[in-house]
This record gives sequence, C-alpha cells and structure tokens, in this order.
Amino acid sequence: MKIASALMLNEHQRGLIKAVCPDAQILCPTERLRNPVVWDSEVLDPLIKDADVFIGHRARPGLAEFAPRLRWIQFLGAGIDHLKITDLLQQDRIILTNASGVSATWIAEYVLASMLLFTHRFHVTMAAQRRHEWIGFTSFMAGVEAIRGKTVGILGYGSIGRETARLCQAHSMEVLALKRNPHHRADNSWVRPGIGDPDGTIPSRWFGPDQRSQILALSDYVVVSLPLTPDTRHFLGRREFDAVKRGAYLVNVGRGPIIDQPAMIEALKDGRLSGAGLDVTDPEPLNAESELWDMENVILTPHSSGARRTYYDVGCELFAENLRRFISGAELINQIDRQHCY
Repeated sequence: MKIASALMLNEHQRGLIKAVCPDAQILCPTERLRNPVVWDSEVLDPLIKDADVFIGHRARPGLAEFAPRLRWIQFLGAGIDHLKITDLLQQDRIILTNASGVSATWIAEYVLASMLLFTHRFHVTMAAQRRHEWIGFTSFMAGVEAIRGKTVGILGYGSIGRETARLCQAHSMEVLALKRNPHHRADNSWVRPGIGDPDGTIPSRWFGPDQRSQILALSDYVVVSLPLTPDTRHFLGRREFDAVKRGAYLVNVGRGPIIDQPAMIEALKDGRLSGAGLDVTDPEPLNAESELWDMENVILTPHSSGARRTYYDVGCELFAENLRRFISGAELINQIDRQHCY
C-alpha cells in the first residue's frame, strides 16, 4: 500500500503507521512545506499520483482523476469548507475523513481562557498596562465577576463543543447545547479517553438551529463551534444579536463567515455584547481597516486556537486507527457527511 503524506513524518509518526501496516510505502516531502494548508503541486503531485491513501490538510481540483488509485483521504483539519474548490464531495469512490477531535482539548482550553480573560477583565488591565496606567482597584472591582453559576450556550455540539462543555461543567456552569439534530445526542467522532461528552449527558437543555434566538437569550457566554456549511453561513446575524442576552460574551472558534461581522460589531458597540474572543474572522487575514483591531472588548488571534507542537502526533494516532479499519474493511471514524458538508 502506498501512503502519500503532505507532512514530513517523524520516526514516532511513521512508527504509528508501520505498527498497523508494516509493508506500507510511505511517501513524504523531503522538506517541510512552507504552508501546509496550501496545495503545493510541485511537491505533492508526484507523491500522490499512484497513492492509495493520502494524509494532509488540503486537496486540489481534479485530484480524483489525477490519482486514479486513491481510495481514502485523511484530512488533518476538522473543517472541510475548502473542498468546495474540488469535486471530491461528488466522488463516492474516495473515502473522506477529517480530524474532528484531534484539537478538541486545546481549542476548548482556548475558549475557557477567553471566558476567564473577559470575566477577570484582563483585556482592560492589559490595555492599561500598555498605556502605563494603574487602574484604581475600587472602580475596577465593580466589573469583575466569576464564571461559576453562569450559563454557556454552545452552538455546535461536536468534539470541540463537548470538551468545552466538560470544562465548563467543572467550573459549575450550566451548559446549553445547539446542534443540527438535538435528538441525536451521542457523539461518534474520534476522541481520546476521558475527553468531551460522548453520551451527551452534560447539557441541561438542547436546541435546534431554528431555536438559536432562544439559546442566545439565555446564555451569558456564547461559544460558536459550528462547521461552515451553506446552512451555517451568517448563522448569527442582526436578528440573532437582537435576541442575545444583553452583556453576554461571544467566543468564535468555528469559522468567520458563520457570523455576520458588521452585525456583531454593532452589537459590541452598543453593549448587547460585552466582548468577543475571535480566533476566526471574515475575511482571513482580517483586513487592516477593520474596526475589530482597535476595539478594547475584542480579543483577536490568528486562527491558532488548535495549534500545538504535538498536533501531528495526535493526528497520526487518529490516522493509524483509521488505517487499521481501512485495512480490515471496517467503517472509518470521522467520515465526512457529503450531504451536509461537514
């Protein structure tokens, strides 16, 4: 079996694969790609042309025809909105799996960090620090609260949302969950032991997409961890921000276009939202003229909430498990729903 990889796999990562398939021929770049989320045809085309399996972040247009032996692609990210430029969603002969669950722990920690930063008003004190200004304790204390006892509404109850829920529950928060089908509460994506909410027992209430105004009205913190699909583009717009609980905080770790950005900015200005932690924006990179750069109640990070040195080690754990299933003919984990595009 030929396995083409967009990564320069290290010995540990190769070992995970070889333990499952000792005879695998693993084809990798000889140098690290400058940008792993952009298809480098000069490097990757020769590797994938005769491959049976591919592991990487992206695919290119015409890949199914170019690589006729290809039977399975393991993507190393959870979002698959990049596939709209390819025909792979229409190619049933190629199994598509994503990396849902690989970065759930780190992104959930990012969400909690954002919530705590706002609650303890670090965004205010750090801005004052840059101005060399000492904020008076008495006036500052009036704006500080605790997340304990607050309500968090999680929009998108996949692996990231479920691990966020677990961490929030540990802080005695009430958890509300929204998902496409709120009656299907169990999670069948890949998770490491002890992570997330596999059986969907943490939320006290469940909501469907048409109930998003209700969940927003109840939530002190709103976490967006939805995939970007035709149904979720501008999922939160002016109508939703009109319904949001006044003074709530928003954290978006999904995709920028899920939110109508001008409507969010308006809500941040008039106090409907007290703050927003944004790991994703629309567009990316955020244009230099955007008001978000200079808003004191906004945290901006460069789509980095899932970044970690060992990301690819964990990604290869998932790949090795799926490879074992692929060889045995069992159903693979994290198969992409072609109908709903995630």
